Amino acid sequence: MEIIAVVIGLVIGGVLAYFILKSQNNNSAEIDQINNEKQKLQTDLSVAMSQKENLYAELKEEKDAHSKEREKNVQLNRQLSTVESDYKNLKIKLDEHKAELAELQQQFKNEFKNLAQEIFEEKSKKFTDQNKTNLGELLNPLKERIEKFEEKVEKSNKDSLVWNSALKEQISSLKELNQQITKEAENLTKALKGDSKSQGNWGEMQLEAILEKVGLQKDVHYEKEKNYKNEEGSNQRLDYIIKMPDDKYLVLDSKVSLTAYSNYFDADDDTQRARFLKNHLDSINTHIKTLGDKNYQNLYDINQPDYVLMFIANEPALTIALKEDHSLYEKALDRNIVLVSTTTLMATLRTISYIWKQDLQNKNAIEIATQAGALYDKFTNFTDDLLKVGNNLKTTQNSYSDAMKKLYEGKGNLIRRTEILRELGAKTTKTIDKRLLDRSSE
Repeated sequence: MEIIAVVIGLVIGGVLAYFILKSQNNNSAEIDQINNEKQKLQTDLSVAMSQKENLYAELKEEKDAHSKEREKNVQLNRQLSTVESDYKNLKIKLDEHKAELAELQQQFKNEFKNLAQEIFEEKSKKFTDQNKTNLGELLNPLKERIEKFEEKVEKSNKDSLVWNSALKEQISSLKELNQQITKEAENLTKALKGDSKSQGNWGEMQLEAILEKVGLQKDVHYEKEKNYKNEEGSNQRLDYIIKMPDDKYLVLDSKVSLTAYSNYFDADDDTQRARFLKNHLDSINTHIKTLGDKNYQNLYDINQPDYVLMFIANEPALTIALKEDHSLYEKALDRNIVLVSTTTLMATLRTISYIWKQDLQNKNAIEIATQAGALYDKFTNFTDDLLKVGNNLKTTQNSYSDAMKKLYEGKGNLIRRTEILRELGAKTTKTIDKRLLDRSSE
């Protein structure tokens, strides 16, 4: 019995030992499996954390770049608004200025034309035998007309631009110059008597003084003693060439006839005065014929009207000749010559000076239009750059969205797998944002 009991005990003990050993083997396999899973999760967590840090760094760089681009965009928009506003204001002022210039140009042309005609008529009626009285009666109507014209210019200046005030000063200077030249003509008559070369030099001096006074510059607005070819191919030297915009020119020749004119006023009786007056008229007719025979208006290399201006510096000398021979102007015109004195030449040259100023204004308008075109092209390039920035931002946003989807979408998303580690007992000091956790669980 004892042996049976021992055997039974051994069997029971063997069975118990078998089950105990089997249980221990099963627990060990489960522990190994858990450890392997834990190790894998830790590896995935490290990779996810590394990717998360990289994504945050990229996101921060993109945000900084986006912020800088946005600030730059705001500054450029402000600059663009300022430029557009300046351009609109400048265009408005330019249009107003051009309208005022056109109106003033027509007004000045009419005034100068009327002024020259009225002066000539008043001079012809009031010329007397005594040169001193003659000059006074000739200059008084001119003075009155110029003073009236100055009043009109002064009134117009109140609503015009700054250059109009300068025009008033120039007109006043023209009046003083006319008085000065007329006085010099009287004083120099005797000094130049009988000396043709001195008379010619004096006439050119008076002409250049007028050119300078009206604002025309040598070699810019006029040229002196320049050669041109005629129909036969020969060179002809012109006294003065007045330049105008668009390569147009006006030929100007200075002639002085003082000897017979001076003798006329020094004569003691009517017979002598009649003879010297005839000599004076013959001298002017000779100048007209000589100048007309040169046919300056037919020169090949110059774009000019079909007439030449013949300047007679001593205005009373021309006036007395016109009084004696009323057809003198027509005779000159038949030879394509226009007779001009100090007064009429001033009006003509002042008009040319004004045309030059208007041409400069028009060129400035063209330059403004050119700059506006360049500004438009620059603005177009700027908008193209903005579109590129927008496309880059869109690409960055798409990359960000793809990265975030990897974090919280799918059954094995990184956020969920990382959170499992915390739930399994991993020691942590922080928790993942609840919004991400919620999205990872959806």
